[in-house]
Amino acid sequence: MAISYNAFAQSLPGRSSFFVPKALCIKQRNRSTVVFASNDKNIIALQSKVDNLLDRIKWDEKGLAVAIAQNVDTGAVLMQGFANREALSTTLTSRKATFFSRSRSTLWTKGETSNNFINVLDVYLDCDRDSIIYLGTPDGPTCHTGAETCYYTSVLDQLNDDEASGEKLASTTLYSLESIISKRKEESTVPQEGKPSWTRRLLTDDALLCSKIREEADELCRTLEDKEEVSRTASEMADVLYHAMVLLSKRDVKFEDVLEVLRKRFSQSGIEEKQSRSK
Repeated sequence: MAISYNAFAQSLPGRSSFFVPKALCIKQRNRSTVVFASNDKNIIALQSKVDNLLDRIKWDEKGLAVAIAQNVDTGAVLMQGFANREALSTTLTSRKATFFSRSRSTLWTKGETSNNFINVLDVYLDCDRDSIIYLGTPDGPTCHTGAETCYYTSVLDQLNDDEASGEKLASTTLYSLESIISKRKEESTVPQEGKPSWTRRLLTDDALLCSKIREEADELCRTLEDKEEVSRTASEMADVLYHAMVLLSKRDVKFEDVLEVLRKRFSQSGIEEKQSRSK
């Protein structure tokens, strides 16, 4: 079972929205741990839990564990490196993804030269406690090549000698769909012979697009009202999602922006959220 560091912080009253308060921490060079400049009982208790967490990780013979940075909204794996106790401690205090460089034998924070930091919202361990995930939001491209992530080479394309495929990011189904819609949007500005694709028709006809979204949303509701098969509900939801994403593309809104809005609502009641919209 994955272990969330935030669960430690959330167990402390009045301190559910932070990792470790940076202002309350000092770093000792002779210890790879977090040290707190406070006698607050809650802070001391948190320090004990952090130390216990670090002790439970299965560091390898060099004191390292694999550390993976993942985009909290898109699910994209951004990069992979290694962390030791101090790197993880630094990540928890700074909330910036920090790793240990095996070639330089020193800590390094992603973005320290490019300013493309990875802002860590949570930290997870795998069931064996020998690998770490930094779950967060990137400030910009993660890869030093300028790519969104360091994973953009398809092994299957290479095995199939598909040179025409070029570089493509390792994407989830949702973001692959967004990429296809975006490509159709670019093509819609170029004159075309023959019958246009359905996506292109939607992109060039606002009335058609909006009518389809309303139609598909109604059909989704009917699967509940008419007690249709569950597979029908999934199919109708796929139609709603596809047509809605075409509208997002027309409005130059990324699906990641939608997920960010949803994520920020997690700790907010529906009543509070609606009231904030009216201000």
